Amino acid sequence: MARSLASSAVVVKCSATSIQNGDERGRGLAFGLLAVILFSITLPATRLAVGSLHPLVVGFGRELVAACLAAPLLYFTRQSMPTVTQLRGLCLVLLGAVIGFPTLTAWAMQRADASHGAVVLGLLPMATAIAGVFRAHERPPLSFWCANAFGSTTVVCYALASGGGRFSGADFALFGAVVCAALGYAEGGRLGREIGGWQVICWALLLSIPLLIPCVAWIVWRHGLAATPAAWAGFAYVSLVSAFLGFFAWYHGLAIGGIARVGQLQLLQPFFTLTFAALFLGESFGLGAILCATLVTLAIFIGRRNEILHSKNPITRLDENSPLVGRPNK
Repeated sequence: MARSLASSAVVVKCSATSIQNGDERGRGLAFGLLAVILFSITLPATRLAVGSLHPLVVGFGRELVAACLAAPLLYFTRQSMPTVTQLRGLCLVLLGAVIGFPTLTAWAMQRADASHGAVVLGLLPMATAIAGVFRAHERPPLSFWCANAFGSTTVVCYALASGGGRFSGADFALFGAVVCAALGYAEGGRLGREIGGWQVICWALLLSIPLLIPCVAWIVWRHGLAATPAAWAGFAYVSLVSAFLGFFAWYHGLAIGGIARVGQLQLLQPFFTLTFAALFLGESFGLGAILCATLVTLAIFIGRRNEILHSKNPITRLDENSPLVGRPNK
């Protein structure tokens, strides 16, 4: 009788644990989807902002606003100071994700539609995965490289077709933004296992303040701050949500839902961005944009799947000591 009762207790405990894990995974997916939707509005909001504001005001200014929010958060949560080695890595995150990506996308959105940017920036998860492979000195299978080469070629062909057989200045800016963000995100993923995910972006923002203040002051002095209400609304969104608050939903989703599962949600981001560009900006996009976004999404999915299957120790769960392998486009 006692053995039977003990077995029943074990079964009940296991069932309760399974239900709890299922609930956590569900909440993780919900937070991850929320973050992807929030980040999907970044390009349309940026295009609104640069309609009246100078691109450098938008690119540098949004990060300065986010840095002013990150500083008290780090102070009141009593985060430990990064080491000298970690500070070097944070400088790479700063240059790539805090400075390079926002500035280049803001400049590009003054010259190209958000729907066009959504397709080109669809390369970002792929580029982040490649940068992570080099940083981790891994050797993924040939199928991983084939899938990434196919996705990259698809975007290049789309950009050439959209530009009448040549790349535009906006295309070069977007390609540069992909490279900057991929390097910053890969380094942030490496540092995430040491100091935590949201702490990485907050420390990088804090370190950027001495650089951003004189830059923003000079740009405002040269170009002013006269803008329409719509432009200020777009700037407020990219400053508060895209550069700061969105990451908390994203990292929380990864933490309780698992990287492999929740990370796949960012494959939906180009389609969300295309939808928001049509809703908020009235942009129209043809079948070519949808087809290209679909092909790139499939290439990224296949590449990630092959990388995970090839790994001897695939990461399927995230705790406070695990790396954060990328994030959606800001």
